[in-house]
Amino acid sequence: MPDSIIECIPNFSEARNPEVLKRIRDAILRVRGIVIIDQHSDLDHNRTVITMLGSPASIEEAAFQCVACAAGLINLEHHEGQHPRIGATDVLPFIPIRNATMTQCVEIARRVGRRIGTELEIPVYLYEEAATHDDRRLLENIRRGQYEGLKREITTNPARLPDFGPARLSTAGATAVGARQPLIAFNVYLTSNDINIAKKIAAVIRHSSGGLHYVKALGMLVNGMAQVSMNLTNFKQTSLHHTVEMIRREAERYGTAIHHSELVGLIPQRALLDSARWYLQLDQFTFDQILESKLTTGTVDDIERDTLGQPSFLDSLSSISDHPGEITAAAHTAATAIALIIMVARKAIEQSDSPEMRSRMISLIERVESHRQELDLAEKSIGLEPAAPVDAAINQPLDPEQAAQMRELKENYGRLRIQSLTTLAAHCSAILPLAQMVGENCENTGRHPLITASRLAFSAFECIAAIIQCQYTLCTDHQFVADIQKNIGERTVSCLHNMEQLTAIFEGDCP
Repeated sequence: MPDSIIECIPNFSEARNPEVLKRIRDAILRVRGIVIIDQHSDLDHNRTVITMLGSPASIEEAAFQCVACAAGLINLEHHEGQHPRIGATDVLPFIPIRNATMTQCVEIARRVGRRIGTELEIPVYLYEEAATHDDRRLLENIRRGQYEGLKREITTNPARLPDFGPARLSTAGATAVGARQPLIAFNVYLTSNDINIAKKIAAVIRHSSGGLHYVKALGMLVNGMAQVSMNLTNFKQTSLHHTVEMIRREAERYGTAIHHSELVGLIPQRALLDSARWYLQLDQFTFDQILESKLTTGTVDDIERDTLGQPSFLDSLSSISDHPGEITAAAHTAATAIALIIMVARKAIEQSDSPEMRSRMISLIERVESHRQELDLAEKSIGLEPAAPVDAAINQPLDPEQAAQMRELKENYGRLRIQSLTTLAAHCSAILPLAQMVGENCENTGRHPLITASRLAFSAFECIAAIIQCQYTLCTDHQFVADIQKNIGERTVSCLHNMEQLTAIFEGDCP
């Protein structure tokens, strides 16, 4: 990661169409230097929150690209969901994380906002620290009336004129672009299905109704349960645990209780440690009593930013996590094959006196490097597929119509997963002809690494093909499955042919 890190957390008005979400993620990941660190989709809210990190320049470009992508894919005229919204990309906040300032984030927000308004013709409202009007610092003021209300007022009410872009709404709606400190998006579910209780509790705890400072809250009905949905904008001033306890007391007044809570996106470590200290009554506790804090560099305050550092690949692979380890292992194997091919090509360039051969090798290295990036993108896209919300929804009590909708949604996710895996398999199989081309243009010193690379790439391809075969039960479209099977079969034949050709190139050279 770069020395200066800025976080961006776009909120998209979509959670039910996996293909739309995949295309938005792909648009983000095509910007060099961007890392997606979290994604949260809520089917009832019909909303997806993506958290990404990058340098100031890369985060600025990725933010614009994801808004542009979402604008062409999400139609607010057809959108339904529990969460208030004004646009396809509803909000786009920038947050300073490391070696970055709020001033930088404000400047980025205003540049991106101007570009969205000018190039995409989407109305933009600046909020929080980036706001140019005091009455627009609060997001709820901008979002009042939602998309439908803003559509009526933007052409007639001067107070609703955007900071950038036209004074009219297309089907992409408007976007609120801002700069702020980290906040905690946190939901509390009650042991009741009465939405009025959630609304009453939300009114008591939110600051705008006279409640807790730095707390924004709404009452909703999600998965058949009353939910108090919150944003805590300054957890150091109003803590998570005090907010939860206030909800607990208010719930008791209405004969209900807290069923469970839910974190949306990421949370600062300090917020969890503060709550742990309070609930455990560790009055004399200090943060340097935490084991991991002794293993970080710098001051004790660094525990808010760092833990044990980055684990090795094998440590990560053997850990218990939601990431699909077998897919990561296959992609890593294919990437190793690519690295061996590049090594041979570079050695050939160094040892050759032929300008033509050097030129061919440089061109091949560029192709292989490009392939490595596409391989990485394909693997990340599979790892970020939000299938969990679908499974969670299916496990809830549903009427027959809802159950049918959930089955259809799960089939769509299964289809997308098979398509994504097939793309990854295609990238693995395409490595073999590249190894063959390098072999045809290099000296015999490359025989061992190139043959090893071809076998690694074929192993990766076979692993992905086996995973795809296990996914067919997710899809009832027999023609779709037959087409995928044909694709994999043809690629298998092609891979075997490339391996034979490469072996023939070095025939007789192996001792």
